Amino acid sequence: MMSDTQRPAPKGIEVISGALVSMPAAPGVYRMLDLSGNALYVGKARSLKKRVTTYTQIARLPERLRRMVSETSTVEIITTHTEAEALLLEANLIKRLKPKYNILLRDDKSYPWLVITEDGEFPQLAKHRGAQVRKGRYWGPFASAWSVNQTIQALQRVFLLRTCPDTVFANRTRPCLLFQIKRCSAPCVGRIDAEAYGALVRQASDFLSGRAGTVQHDLAAAMAAAADVMEYERAAAIRDRIRGLAHIRGGDVINPESVGDADVIAIHQAAGQSCLQVFFIRGGRNYGNRSFFPTQAQGATPGDVLGAFIAQFYDDKTPPPLILLSNTVPQADLLKDALGLKAGYKVELAVPQRGEKRHVVEHAATNAREALERKLAESAGQEKLLAATAALFGLEGNPERIEVYDNSHIMGTNAYGVMIVAGPEGFIKPAYRRFSIKGPITPGDDFAMMREVLTRRFVRATAEDSSREDGTWPDLVVIDGGAGQLSAARAVLDELGVSDVPLVAIAKGPDRDAGREWFHLPDRSPFQLPPRDPVLYFLQRLRDEAHRYAITTHRASRSRKITTSELDGIPGIGSARKKALLNHFGSARGVRQAGLKDLEAVSGINRTTARLIYGYFNPDARFDDLPAGGIRKD
Repeated sequence: MMSDTQRPAPKGIEVISGALVSMPAAPGVYRMLDLSGNALYVGKARSLKKRVTTYTQIARLPERLRRMVSETSTVEIITTHTEAEALLLEANLIKRLKPKYNILLRDDKSYPWLVITEDGEFPQLAKHRGAQVRKGRYWGPFASAWSVNQTIQALQRVFLLRTCPDTVFANRTRPCLLFQIKRCSAPCVGRIDAEAYGALVRQASDFLSGRAGTVQHDLAAAMAAAADVMEYERAAAIRDRIRGLAHIRGGDVINPESVGDADVIAIHQAAGQSCLQVFFIRGGRNYGNRSFFPTQAQGATPGDVLGAFIAQFYDDKTPPPLILLSNTVPQADLLKDALGLKAGYKVELAVPQRGEKRHVVEHAATNAREALERKLAESAGQEKLLAATAALFGLEGNPERIEVYDNSHIMGTNAYGVMIVAGPEGFIKPAYRRFSIKGPITPGDDFAMMREVLTRRFVRATAEDSSREDGTWPDLVVIDGGAGQLSAARAVLDELGVSDVPLVAIAKGPDRDAGREWFHLPDRSPFQLPPRDPVLYFLQRLRDEAHRYAITTHRASRSRKITTSELDGIPGIGSARKKALLNHFGSARGVRQAGLKDLEAVSGINRTTARLIYGYFNPDARFDDLPAGGIRKD
């Protein structure tokens, strides 16, 4: 017998059936939307009409899709020329819309690359993120900044390429420490000429492109040639480079030379959760690995999760020529066509059965299993802490979302309030929020800051999720402060009609010693916890994370203001003129106090520009020949 949660409302089936009347049998993407217009599910199809028809056959759908159909209010479609194009569009929409019932990849990371520049006589070896606009050769992506930094250090020992910025390179008068420890050839001061340095660059490029054997052969020949002419010091230096090269080549399951350029993706499932491990292999070297835990994957097969992951993972990055998998994926040929369409070359998906490639996949699968086991263990410990927190504060159940608030300022300046969020999986950093205090408030009035932050937070929550069905409402609100902060927070929530959200304030004890905190609740006397209580450690960690985030936000704001200038607001004054003004007067204050004649004396500032600057700082000034639309602050 089908339960109420399994039986979709007739409205959902009626909506889908109505959309099928005019739906084409062409390739494309379909979107199921709820009453609010939010995406419930995004899918692709070779024939939209045939695929969407399956959603009217309720008995054949899994429970997750039955619920999706029951909530569907609108069906939208986008047709494409081919099914491969539909797959690419589907992945793009899933990452952008984050539908409730799709398998979702949470990956907002910008991956670092390694670059050897090509816009100067002595190329630089550097780490790079973002758009690849600078002329040069790029290798990557690397899984983390740590892995690319390790690679740069290894390459420095073998190829002696400079890593310093161009500004530093252009102004050196003597070799830096890297030359002394044999990690740079010091082209900045002429210790190596352009031709010899170019040879080092070519060797490094060959190594990164997978031709390490050729590089090692060339170095061995150079060492022998130096020894033949009795240049033993140079021969010894080349020998050290060969040793370094042999060390970083290290062919094994970690650095499989026979693999070449490939990504290795393995999956492990347990307890209704999935973990995917990705190894980035370039030129036979491991560029690092990352673990991913997709959501909405419960009940899905390993192949289904892998297929959804691959489509979304490569939505914003170019796939390598080979992707090694631990499991077969459905519609593998279609997936290969879509990836090849994006990359501009053939992309192969393979599930190796033997040899070194199989060993690499098994190694990735082992890492996936261990990462999931660690996550499950951490989640179990977190659940115990949440249960203990619920018991301590008399909550109805384990809190799924805890919000912690804190303020940061210096004598009322650069004032910010912040909100951090934690749940069963730990800190939920994408949900963190910062609030620039707008006021007006008395400088340093922490109570007024907290009132503003909570007002803005819960006014928006009430407007955007009044039914509290989206999981964005807290089960517990924690305030960094004492009874005064608690009263201010309670007054705000009462004024907004939010009386059912539990509130707790944490105040540090005498001398602000951690471990002697007092807990304040609206209808309960303040109390302390034993110094070794695990719940105390848990709540301290939440409070400290909010404090860290508040301080970081405040410092970033203060740094931005330090690096800005009053001159930035003057139209027509670019970086060159601003530099000329600051060099002439020494500060923005000096420019503000300067007379017309003084401004006209600055190199690059003509009479008209001088009057614009003077008019900006002296809005009551009048000039007959001031250009139309000139600067006034009347």
